[in-house]
Amino acid sequence: MPLRQLAIAAILSLMQFASASAQSVDTVLQDLDYPWDIEMNEGTLYVTEKAGTLGVFSNEVFSRFPVVTSEPIFNNRGGGLLGMALHPDFRETGRIVLYHHTGTTQDRRNRVIEVTLDGDVWRETRVLIDNIPGHPLYNGGRVAFGPDGMLYITTGWTENRDLPQDLNSLAGKILRVTPDGGIPDDNPFQGSPVWSLGHRNPQGLAWSDDGSLFAAEHGQSGHDEVNRIERGANYGWPLMEGDETSAGMRTSLAHSGDTTWAPSGLAWDGDRLLVASLRSRGLLAVEAETGEVTDAVRIGDRIRDVITTDDGLYAITTNRSPRRDGPSEDRLIIIRQ
Repeated sequence: MPLRQLAIAAILSLMQFASASAQSVDTVLQDLDYPWDIEMNEGTLYVTEKAGTLGVFSNEVFSRFPVVTSEPIFNNRGGGLLGMALHPDFRETGRIVLYHHTGTTQDRRNRVIEVTLDGDVWRETRVLIDNIPGHPLYNGGRVAFGPDGMLYITTGWTENRDLPQDLNSLAGKILRVTPDGGIPDDNPFQGSPVWSLGHRNPQGLAWSDDGSLFAAEHGQSGHDEVNRIERGANYGWPLMEGDETSAGMRTSLAHSGDTTWAPSGLAWDGDRLLVASLRSRGLLAVEAETGEVTDAVRIGDRIRDVITTDDGLYAITTNRSPRRDGPSEDRLIIIRQ
């Protein structure tokens, strides 16, 4: 590239960085221990931590409560207590849905359970889905209630190339069940919780204002993706990735090319998708129609999840890679526009 073009590109890059960094970023909570999911209800924040606690932040006080399960939470590498969804009737019942890792290093599995607060512990009250294949790193783990009232669940591929394309396996899928764990009559495959297939390691779910579902997922080596999720669609993994095409399979809305975003949580801010990025250390913005990707805000921490509120964007960090041991030194932040 000629010198003049390089200079112009550098200036544009700096302008983009300045714009992305213009928001106010403040720490709300420090000393979190590998938080994985954040939700809000009536001004109270709920945070899962991978080791097995579900914290409540209300009136400037943060209280950690252990999660008691019928099968122990296995906190190892990329497994532990992961995703969380407040039940649609949470205000009346206090029910929360959780996704957690269990088993041993030789036999890893994932489960979706329901819990309620019982004194000073969150206690399992029901198992919604069991025996989701597990892996040291690729477990999916996000759970979310859609505008249709159904529960959506992301699962990882477990490095078995056959499973994402196998409708008899729960691995490498987005699942859809009723709030009580049943199979909806209008699911695409009779008697199956599978809503879409051909996923590698999806960790983000969000709906736009028109009810469209989107998912963010980790690629193999680069080629992280944001996909528009449709009923019964096949997103190609491991047969294709990125902008590749194949008969009967869906090409991604946006992808990272040969670089990596390491995307996790996903949110809709009213105009665009916001991707919590671990490797990019901030939030990315994706236009839902064109797939154009830009920096939304640079933070300097590995961002695991983000939610939109009237006060601003709340986000949590996980600054330690699941491939390494040791402290993570994480925080809850608020980003004001």
